[in-house]
Amino acid sequence: MRLRFPLALAILVSLEPVSAQIIEVNPNIGHTRHHHRHGAKLPTEAASPQRFITSREGAAALMLPEEKDAFQFVVFGDRTGGPVDGVSVLADAVRDVNLLGPDMVMTVGDLIQGYNNGDKWVTQANEYKEIMGQLASPWFPVAGNHDTYWRGKENEVRPPGEHDSLFETHFGPLWYAFEHKDSWFIVLYSDESNPKTNTKDFGDPETQKMSPEQFNWLAETLKKAKDANHVFLFLHHPRWLGAQGKKGYGDDWNRVHELLKSAGNVSAVFAGHVHQMRSDGPRDGIEYITLATTGGHVPGYGESLGFLHHYDVVTVRKDGISLAAIPVGKVLDPREMTGNLISETKLFGEQELTPGPVVSLAADASANASFHLEIANPSTRPVDFTLNADSEDSRWAFSPDHRHGTLQPGEKKTLEFQVTRLASPIDESFRDPRLTLEAEYLAPGFRYTIPKREIAVPVDFPNDGAGPPNRALRFDGVEDFLRVPSKSFDPGETITLECRFKADHFNGRTGLVTKAQGSDYGLFVSNGKPTFNTFIGERYLSVTASQPVLEPGRWHHLAGQYDGREARLYLDGKLIAAKAGEGVRKRNELPLVIGGDVDGAGTATSYFSGLIDYVRLSKVPRYQGEEIAVPERIESDADTTLLLQMDEITGLRLPDSSPSAAHAERCGKPALVPNR
Repeated sequence: MRLRFPLALAILVSLEPVSAQIIEVNPNIGHTRHHHRHGAKLPTEAASPQRFITSREGAAALMLPEEKDAFQFVVFGDRTGGPVDGVSVLADAVRDVNLLGPDMVMTVGDLIQGYNNGDKWVTQANEYKEIMGQLASPWFPVAGNHDTYWRGKENEVRPPGEHDSLFETHFGPLWYAFEHKDSWFIVLYSDESNPKTNTKDFGDPETQKMSPEQFNWLAETLKKAKDANHVFLFLHHPRWLGAQGKKGYGDDWNRVHELLKSAGNVSAVFAGHVHQMRSDGPRDGIEYITLATTGGHVPGYGESLGFLHHYDVVTVRKDGISLAAIPVGKVLDPREMTGNLISETKLFGEQELTPGPVVSLAADASANASFHLEIANPSTRPVDFTLNADSEDSRWAFSPDHRHGTLQPGEKKTLEFQVTRLASPIDESFRDPRLTLEAEYLAPGFRYTIPKREIAVPVDFPNDGAGPPNRALRFDGVEDFLRVPSKSFDPGETITLECRFKADHFNGRTGLVTKAQGSDYGLFVSNGKPTFNTFIGERYLSVTASQPVLEPGRWHHLAGQYDGREARLYLDGKLIAAKAGEGVRKRNELPLVIGGDVDGAGTATSYFSGLIDYVRLSKVPRYQGEEIAVPERIESDADTTLLLQMDEITGLRLPDSSPSAAHAERCGKPALVPNR
């Protein structure tokens, strides 16, 4: 059942120093591997009216590949949305493609990070073009939202068309077409401004409509290409995915598809944006292919399910085309990455898995208990699984230590385990028992590996949180943080989040206690300005100090609360900001991070450096008025949802003293120190 992929490897070693010019233009690459290629660049020729068409004037000139009969081209995915050193991935793709030697390289937009003003935009454009300039083949730009959406400083006026003119000056026309070896290549622009509002919004169906100018140009271009063997289209947004509730792309692509269908020789349409491979064709003989990323942000759900850095290779012959997606060392079939497969594997991989009942430790920390886990297969295909029970603490023992089998479509299984622990102190080497689930979705021609999941077995500790008082937890600002699983506590609609802390410094963006990621809530201390964010309705309700007021080396108490009508921010017992706002809190399943901000993968970023004495989360608004009393130590009560007093560590966890027993996981090496 396992599909074996052909594999080609080439190893190039460079000992040459990185030149000062390259470092100045591209400080984020750190190598020159993409400069190596065998032989000279492929010949190009200037665009002529016979081969090149655009209705745009004043744009940068584009060189065309030399015409020959048989050919191959490559398509790059999105570059943006990830870290700045994602350009290194792009550079590696340039290196790989130079080894393949296609006639040309196409793109699908989001070439630069963008969402900025002109100065930063030009720097990023130069960075991208310098890397792509190392291709032996000519390459062709497509505009995406990151490339043309403008963001400026407060009170700056949004320019008409935002960054459209910058794109055309530095990259090329927003839409254009060219002919190569009896095939036509058509580039479309899917982020035109709404003519009524002069705004760009890829989530608004009213804005995701092709303008009459571009539509008429496309119709005329298809007529000009009527005798071609193939026509290929490239745009950023996969508009054929249609509406998603009140948002999404709407149905405007239907008329475009009818135009392509009537042409009779359109073979494939390529897009990006969603950062995931998928196929939605053939539809009336037209392949619809969406690429993931080539240096952009990878959500991380799983390479075999389309979340990966890759590029597509298209082989064109008179009577048909061949497609292959190539990551590092593998070839995947993009046609099998259907929407149904994606949704089914996601259903299995994201199902709620909660072992039970809780394993209780005796007074001597020994255990002799049983627990179980129920696994379901909600998909329409069989799933092979292996469930391992283990712990990094050798004092635990399991019987059996693993279970495996096959779940048929719709089947559920309850898997039982017996667990024991030797009587032994709860010391620094204590580790929780855990389950590890590995599974494969059995498609007709391939075993798709579903991402491995680690599932904590809940443990009840004797005398949780009873450590010596007057201690605090030190965070190094580099890798130290605490993580509390979202499902282990629920503050409800009204909340008070408070923390007592002493920072080493306030440099740049800094999270303190937060699970805010396009939803939920958090406390931030960026650049010494305290902020409390909570997501109400469709946006964040944010309260922040008007200027930096936090002092390094000084203990501060910070409390943010939302009572259903207003958000408040208290610093050291005084109300410093308040803002009205009503609506339902938007929540997420990400963990609460203490000592940093949380990212979309549930780990920390924007780390805090210093001491934290306690963190309390309450399900009620605790504070009223302009001034409040700030206790140096707080206790749990019926309204407490989470209380981390930073007085005791048991292995990799820090006990929660609230009724939730939502113990925090220790990540990195945050250490207990005297509270002074």
